Amino acid sequence: MTIHEDQYYITKITQGDAVSFAVLVDRYKDLVYTLAFRMLKSREEAEEVSQDVFLKVFKSLSKFKGESKFSSWIYRITYNACLDKIRKQKREPIVVTIDEFTEHQVNTIDNALDKLVEKEHKQLIQDCLQLLPSDVGFLLTLYYFEEQSIEEISKIIGISNTNVKVKLFRSRKKMASILRERLEPEIINYYER
Repeated sequence: MTIHEDQYYITKITQGDAVSFAVLVDRYKDLVYTLAFRMLKSREEAEEVSQDVFLKVFKSLSKFKGESKFSSWIYRITYNACLDKIRKQKREPIVVTIDEFTEHQVNTIDNALDKLVEKEHKQLIQDCLQLLPSDVGFLLTLYYFEEQSIEEISKIIGISNTNVKVKLFRSRKKMASILRERLEPEIINYYER
């Protein structure tokens, strides 16, 4: 579905065609759930937040001005809903220690992440993302799996492009430490050459 198709259904919905909302829900339900699951680390909570997100989207659809992509807008609502849920629960994030990495090593891990998206390694990455703090998993999911740009992530999370780059760098370092523990040594050695 293109941006124009999204806008077509948004216009129909705001004109009273509530049935058209099912098209947008079907289009974005998996993405919303995945992002919520990354942050909340619980299927039940992710399902609950996903339902809340779509209720909020439906109620505030008339406020969508089209200044950003609809997907960015819905990601932002998802992100904020997850933050609200986390604040209510006052859960402590999992702390991952980070060793000092050289730029070469971080770049090497970037290359490894690109390669690991293949079918046989995808589950390993998903498991590792679950071990990261919620905001880190969310950020890496947006950047690597949803292929959102720095600018789009900036709008979704509500921070500057520079801060997004810093958070991505730190997030990759955290992911790298988990991957180092989990991956077979010969795979890491191959990518560090």
